[in-house]
Amino acid sequence: MNKISNRFTSIEQVTDQYLKQKGTDAVKSSGISFEEVLKQKQEVTENSELRFSKHATMRLADRNINLSKEQSERLESGVMKAGEKGIHESLVIVDSLAFIVNVPNRTVVTAMDRNESADNIYTNIDGAVIM
Repeated sequence: MNKISNRFTSIEQVTDQYLKQKGTDAVKSSGISFEEVLKQKQEVTENSELRFSKHATMRLADRNINLSKEQSERLESGVMKAGEKGIHESLVIVDSLAFIVNVPNRTVVTAMDRNESADNIYTNIDGAVIM
């Protein structure tokens, strides 16, 4: 039977003995708090440009869909609104164009003219934004 011979009366004794830096010292040494780092990463994600998957790019070309600058801005705005509402897979409708977007990755998965979708049925989405 093993007997525990080291007895500690406080967590600080354990921390001092086994850890070289206390958690608060580590934060101070870098000069940036976790909250600040998190905010910076979120800003980068929010400001990152909307990407088109290879599939979506092929669909745009096959269907002769050309987005105007104004439509692109509205699409990006719709993706931002979807993200604010917590949507992960969104249908974003801009004029007569429909886009399925993976919101966390800011990636357009597919694109189509709403007139091409005869039944107007969209699956695997958890929200829709109409711009």
